[in-house]
Amino acid sequence: MKKINVNINGRSRQVVADADMVLLDLLREHFHLTGTKQSCDRKGQCGACTVIVNGKAVLSCLTKVEKLDGADVISVEGLGTPDNPHLIQEAFVLAGAIQCGYCTPGMIMAAKALLDVNPDPTDDEIKHALRRNLCRCTGYVKIIAAVRLAGRFLRNEITPEEIRPKVTDAPMGVSHPRPSALAKACGTAPFAADINMPGTAEIVVVRSPHWHAMIKSIDCTAAEAMPGVIGTLTAKDIQGTNRLKYVVDDRPVLCEDRVRTLGDAVAVVVAETRAQAQAAAAVVKVDYEPLPEVLSPAQALAPDAPRIHPGQPNLCFSQPVVKGDADAALASAAAVVENHFVTQINHQAPMEPENSVAFMEGEGEDAELVVMGRSINIHLHMAILQAALGFENIRYEETFSGGQFGIKLEIFTEAIAAAAALKFRRPVRYIPSLAESMLITSKRHPFDMQIRLGADANGRITALAMDMTVDNGAYNSIGNVVINRALHMLSSSYFIPNIKVASKLVYTNNPWGSAARGAGPPQAHYALESAMDMLAEKLNMDPLAFRKLNSLQPGQTKATGHAVDEWAFEGICEAIRPDYERAVADAAQVPDGPIRRGVGLGAAAFGIGFPGDKSVSAVELGGDDIVTVYAAAADPGEGNDSMLTQLAAQVLELPLDRVRADTRSTDRTAASGPASGSRVTFMIGGATVNALQQLKQAMDAVGAKTHAALVAAGRPTRYVGHKATVATAPLDPQTGQGPSTDSDVHAIQLAEVEVNTATGEVRVIRMTAAVDAGPVINPNNLEGQMEGGMDMGVGYALRERYEAGKTTDWRTFAFPTLKTAFEMKVITRETARRRGTLGVTGVGEMAMVSTAPAVINAIHNACGIWISELPATPEKIKAALASAEKA
Repeated sequence: MKKINVNINGRSRQVVADADMVLLDLLREHFHLTGTKQSCDRKGQCGACTVIVNGKAVLSCLTKVEKLDGADVISVEGLGTPDNPHLIQEAFVLAGAIQCGYCTPGMIMAAKALLDVNPDPTDDEIKHALRRNLCRCTGYVKIIAAVRLAGRFLRNEITPEEIRPKVTDAPMGVSHPRPSALAKACGTAPFAADINMPGTAEIVVVRSPHWHAMIKSIDCTAAEAMPGVIGTLTAKDIQGTNRLKYVVDDRPVLCEDRVRTLGDAVAVVVAETRAQAQAAAAVVKVDYEPLPEVLSPAQALAPDAPRIHPGQPNLCFSQPVVKGDADAALASAAAVVENHFVTQINHQAPMEPENSVAFMEGEGEDAELVVMGRSINIHLHMAILQAALGFENIRYEETFSGGQFGIKLEIFTEAIAAAAALKFRRPVRYIPSLAESMLITSKRHPFDMQIRLGADANGRITALAMDMTVDNGAYNSIGNVVINRALHMLSSSYFIPNIKVASKLVYTNNPWGSAARGAGPPQAHYALESAMDMLAEKLNMDPLAFRKLNSLQPGQTKATGHAVDEWAFEGICEAIRPDYERAVADAAQVPDGPIRRGVGLGAAAFGIGFPGDKSVSAVELGGDDIVTVYAAAADPGEGNDSMLTQLAAQVLELPLDRVRADTRSTDRTAASGPASGSRVTFMIGGATVNALQQLKQAMDAVGAKTHAALVAAGRPTRYVGHKATVATAPLDPQTGQGPSTDSDVHAIQLAEVEVNTATGEVRVIRMTAAVDAGPVINPNNLEGQMEGGMDMGVGYALRERYEAGKTTDWRTFAFPTLKTAFEMKVITRETARRRGTLGVTGVGEMAMVSTAPAVINAIHNACGIWISELPATPEKIKAALASAEKA
């Protein structure tokens, strides 16, 4: 042990530290300065823990406290507060550089260290200074812009007041700062790991090292005798169904007699400290009997394959689509292309691990179990936990979330934390490592697709045939929903009169698939949009002209036979044309050599408002004359707090400081449905507008401007709004025909790449997206979603692949960095949708659907090869080039 003196945020502190204590723990655990975050497993990979020591940016997870005697340390809390922010914090807010906010404090500290010594840095200098800081949400474009803006503030070239929108400015179409942005910039927004009540115990879970095995016995005796151990849990301690049910009840909280995939939870240790829990978990004895591993759909569908779930076939869902006569149309087509496409298992990669907290509030029979996690559907998750745990009185509180991208449609650590809190009646935290978080979470489904696409001599698409096999992994979750989403949007932006599709969803022992940004369409569109370029090339047609020629028209039908009454695709084809023609001309100027320049397109029409969807929201004019929106619209970074408050200000004709949103507790909100499927603005926003219109009508009817006046007139101050989709029927199980989504958002993306034919390396130079999602509520938020989606889509196309047990950190995942960042441009068209929320749809998932095929098509345009299995790694590109040369 060593006693040291250190100055933290201007205050002298005396600390006794052992040789292992790091600065991150000193700040967070000892002084409760929780603005400094941990994402990686203290490997120096993420930069979320960046602070300033003696004027230099350091990674606090690697910085030993014993070496800091006499040091001056500044954490994000030492810069400013939401009431008195630092100029750098204001710059991040105003530039739209804050989405989930988990990486933001580290980014801001790295930016401050740079700007203190270089107040006018170049973009390359900014990238170098922030090279150790990762972000999954933004695509880095707005982060670089924020540092540039901060430099302008510090150089006194401009002030925040000159560019900050006023609360009295137009509510819609203006980049008003997000209500939560300053709290995230100042490190005061509480994420789950920041919540540490007195007496909080720590959880470590014993997990299966096998893909498939019977559990013969579990012996926790030695663990329970270890120092600091409060107790253990196994499946027999779960009082309810022990099942986390979505479509079917096949996933246990704790496995009883069988494990079905690597990392399945078997036992839980609860101790006073995490170190004590880890030590005890290491001595829990589990006797397994290994079973045959089924690691591919082909294995799973073999006649003698072991069943993943006894009593249930491994083929867990299938859905055909039959429209017209595809076989006849392909037989008579002037041109047909055919290929086999495969996508990888992928991790959604939110920056924050799967942290959760649970505790009992109240005494005796009135005691309420409070669960705090990063759910995107708090009312559903509350109901799932009630059934699984056999305990009714539960409140779910959504903490701030460090990204999610669909992953938090599932329950991971919350059920285990809740079960421990119930048994031991004390607060518990479950803070898994990044490696454990990656292991235990659901993934993006891998698709295996055989496709044929045909056209007539005039370039009109005549038919599409497709066989689609989806590896669902060990548990069903929402696999059938993912396939249905792919089928609803299968024909994308185009009119295809004849379609024949077979789809299969298959249980294996792989990580199970669930919601992941786009959830189905990104995989299917990769195949379709690649085939579109293949067919355009065979017809000797320009790819953009070919896509526009085949645009669906009002009155024509999608793949499901659903006729559309509006379609904005042709407009964005024209919007992107100048950039496309410039890109083609630029590529033509690159001289012959090993570096080849290519241009590629990818398009999509993303459906929002599926048949049978409905939502509810409530609004209330309070005694303080502020209108509050009560809706369970989770906001893990998309900007839903902006959306709800800006809609309220628009409908009620109020300044933004007269509205607020309350979205995070099951006790105070309406059950609005999931913050997924890009439905939040369309469905929850639509229900909110309905409630706001009721309030406005009541106020206008009696001339009331205040709560008191409304009450005096005998009118209610609270109104509940609803929105439901026009159609309710599902697809026909035999033909896949039926109604589809209420509305669509349209996008076309343009990729410009360089391919090094000697090394196989691909460098994305620029991505341009033209998007029409209806009137824009908040330009910064829309651009941020598109930029972040393009960055994620490029990673999906070129680098990212999850392998259970091997992908354990951000380096093995190939997380996008400032080194891989590229220039982006977003072009918007604002065609109001008939059934939109004030004409608006949404863009969260659309942002990445067409990215991967645009990149793959650009690679083909550069060097003539087709990459038919994602990701397009240098090894695959070199192999394809070698094969093409031999041919």
